Amino acid sequence: MQRLRLKADGRIVELRDGQEFPLAPVMPEAPTGAPNETAPLPAVRDLRRRAQLTQLEFAARLGVPVETIRNWEQGKRVPRGPARALLAVIAHSPQTVFEALAAEPSPA
Repeated sequence: MQRLRLKADGRIVELRDGQEFPLAPVMPEAPTGAPNETAPLPAVRDLRRRAQLTQLEFAARLGVPVETIRNWEQGKRVPRGPARALLAVIAHSPQTVFEALAAEPSPA
């Protein structure tokens, strides 16, 4: 029987003979032609800190729960799809993105 332990930093280790051995995460392979979700993206924590925002402020500006930001920063979850695209744009022009997100749409 395999004994596993979840470490505080999110790693999973196997316990054998009183020693810990890290387990490599198993990542499912993307189907051919699927967008590459593993392309380098600046760390969410770095983006947030460059913008000089707390997790709560960053979450409010993006319109996501603060738990989402925490999960991204702790590596428990990975931003995907539209969130990933938005973070990539924030990496290049954070002030423009935050201004656009803060602007209220005009009534049609």
